[in-house]
Amino acid sequence: MRKNSVPETQEVVLIGAGIMSATLAVLLKKLDPTLTITVYEKLDVISGESSNAMNNAGTGHAGFCELNYTPEKEDGSIDIKKAIDVASSFDLSREFWAHLVENEIISNPEDFITPTPHMSFVWGEDDVNFLRKRWETLSTHPLFKDMKYSEDWDEIASWLPLVMKDRKKGEPVAATRMEHGTDVNYGELTRKILMNLLFHNQIDLHMAHEVKNLKKKEDGSWELKVKNLATKKKSTKKANFVFIGAGGKAITLLEKSHIKEAKGYGGFPVSGEWLICNNPEVVKQHHAKVYGKAKIGAPPMSVPHLDSRQINGKASLLFGPFAGFSTKFLKNGSYWDFVGSMRKDNIVPMMSAGIHNIPLTKYLIEQVRQTKEDKLNALRDYFPDAKAEDWDEELAGQRVQVIQKDGKGGVLKFGTEIVCCEDGSLAGLLGASPGASTAVSIMIDLLQRCFPERFEAAWKGKIQEIIPSYNKASIAPKEYSDSRQRTAAILGLTPAMQHKREEVSSYVS
Repeated sequence: MRKNSVPETQEVVLIGAGIMSATLAVLLKKLDPTLTITVYEKLDVISGESSNAMNNAGTGHAGFCELNYTPEKEDGSIDIKKAIDVASSFDLSREFWAHLVENEIISNPEDFITPTPHMSFVWGEDDVNFLRKRWETLSTHPLFKDMKYSEDWDEIASWLPLVMKDRKKGEPVAATRMEHGTDVNYGELTRKILMNLLFHNQIDLHMAHEVKNLKKKEDGSWELKVKNLATKKKSTKKANFVFIGAGGKAITLLEKSHIKEAKGYGGFPVSGEWLICNNPEVVKQHHAKVYGKAKIGAPPMSVPHLDSRQINGKASLLFGPFAGFSTKFLKNGSYWDFVGSMRKDNIVPMMSAGIHNIPLTKYLIEQVRQTKEDKLNALRDYFPDAKAEDWDEELAGQRVQVIQKDGKGGVLKFGTEIVCCEDGSLAGLLGASPGASTAVSIMIDLLQRCFPERFEAAWKGKIQEIIPSYNKASIAPKEYSDSRQRTAAILGLTPAMQHKREEVSSYVS
C-alpha cells in the first residue's frame, strides 16, 4: 500500500467555488474539523459557472427520465446499469443534504430543491416500443418501482397539458412519470454550504483570485501561484492537498501540474443555449421535467427537455439546451482555452476522437447554424402551440467533454471522471453530466482514492453515520422507500409541504 502523503495537520486548497468544491469542503470539515481549507474562485460570485442555475439542467439527475442513461442493446434489451448508478448516487446526495439541514448547516431547503415530476415523452411506434421496454425493465428495480407508464392520450394530457394540446390525434405516444422527481438549484445550494462554512470560520474564501500555476515541491506539497484579479497582486500558497474543481478549466490546470496521470487527456468544449418562456400564463400550465430522445450524434448534455425550474424564487420554463461550439472552456473563459490546452501528449488522442465522432461534429454544425425559428420548431415537437413571442434565447453553460488516450488513439467520453496523482496529493474533476447531481458520491470516491489509510481507518464509518445508505451492498425495497420518505420529509418534499409552498407562492404572487 502506498504511503499517505497527506499529514494529519494540513493545508487544503480547493480551486473553484462550485458545487464540487462546496461538497468536498463540508465533507472534509465533517470528517476532520482540524483541516485548514482555502477556496480560490476566479469570478467575484460563488457558483457563477457550471453550478449556476442558468448554466446547468438543474434536474436532480436520478435516471428517471433521461433516456440516454438507458441505451437499447443489440439484442433489443435495455441496459439500465447507468440509470441505477445515477439514481443511487442522487439518493446519497439527498441523504447528505438532509443531514446538512438537520444539523443546521443549511436552512430553508425550499430555496434550492423543489418537488417536480420527472417524465419521459416519446412519439412514433419505434420510440413508444423503446419506452415501454425501458419502463418494464426499470420498474422491476426498487429505485424505480413507483414509475408510471401510459400510452393513453387523455391520461398523458392530464400529466402534460401543454405537450398534448393541439397535438395530432392518432399518433402513437407514450410517457413515464415519477412523482418524486426534483428540481435543484445547485447554485443556491453551493452558496448556502460555502457561506455557512465561511460564517463559522471553517474556510477561507478568496473571490476574484485565479490560480495561475501549481508546482510539486520536493517535500510532497504543492506551491500555487495565485493572482488577485482586483488588485493584480500575485502571491504564493502552499498546500498539502489540492482539488481542482474549476469546471472546464480543470483540464488546463491539470496539464500545468505535470502529473503523469493527466497525460493524454484533452477536452472538447460544447456550449449551450436555452429557449426560456417569458409568459407567466404559459409557465404555470406546465409542472414537470419532460425529457425526450436525443438526435443521433448529440452529446448527453443536449438531450432535449421541456423543463419546469425554480430560479431565484421564480417559476420558469426552459427548453433545450441547444448545443453549439465555442473554444472557451468556461462561459467566462478565453477563446484561446481550446488551442492552449493542446499538448504533444494529447494532440493525437484529440484528433483521433474527432475522426471517430463525425456524427457529433455534423450535429454541432447543424446546431450552430440554427435560427430562432429552427429552435422553435424543435420546441413544437414538445409544445405544439408554442408562440415565438413567448420565448427568448438565453446562453446556457459551457461544458468540456473528456478526451482520453486509448489503444486506438483517443476516445471521447461522456460523464464525469476523477484524475488524481499517485500519492493522492492532487486531484481534478473532468467532464459533465450527470455532474452536480452525483457530487456527493463523486467526492466520497475522491476521498477514498486520495486519503486511503484515513478513509479506511476512520472516515468510512463517519460517512456511514452521516449517510446511512452509503456502502450498503444491497438494500431491501422497504429500506429504499423508508430512506426516500425520510429525506423527502426533511427537505420539505412531501405532498403536505408542497401544498404549503404553493399556498405561500400564491400569496406572494
